Amino acid sequence: MSILSGIEDNNRFLTENRWIPDDLRPAWDSLIPDLVDHCARRIDDAGEVHSLRIHGDCHAGNILCREEQMLFVDLDDCRTGPAIQDLWLLLNGDDVERGQQFGELLEGYEMFRDFNRRERHLIEPMRCFRQISHCTWLAKRWDDPAFPRFFPWFAQPRFWSDQILSLREQLAALQAPSIHVPGQY
Repeated sequence: MSILSGIEDNNRFLTENRWIPDDLRPAWDSLIPDLVDHCARRIDDAGEVHSLRIHGDCHAGNILCREEQMLFVDLDDCRTGPAIQDLWLLLNGDDVERGQQFGELLEGYEMFRDFNRRERHLIEPMRCFRQISHCTWLAKRWDDPAFPRFFPWFAQPRFWSDQILSLREQLAALQAPSIHVPGQY
């Protein structure tokens, strides 16, 4: 599934199944096309991207350190995709901190494999996709009694209001320049 079709498909599921409260639908509906448009621009900036076998959900919570060894866990999301998919979730902090972290990750990564630096343009579209697909993931499992019990906030209007705010912030990130590594690009 591509990022753009994933955003559109997930949005369709959420709206057709009436997950977004009616009073928040105008804000949600006006935001999605802008997100898709700006994601498309970033994807174009990335150019041709090659896929390889990746973890698929590589974040700090899925890396364990044991006896001075790093172990990757939670491999159920393994897939084929761009290398950046396994790097961007490891970045946190403000723009400068993320740039420095990205530079360090690339330094280590490129000891083993070349990295297409244009893939950096995919970070914010991937983040946008992840935000919306996580909502869909919860919605599709809502009939499982465990989900309302462990995610009670999901069915509350406040959650959706917060999502709209978060997606507006994501739109601003999509409109800003792509991540920069000091001394490079």
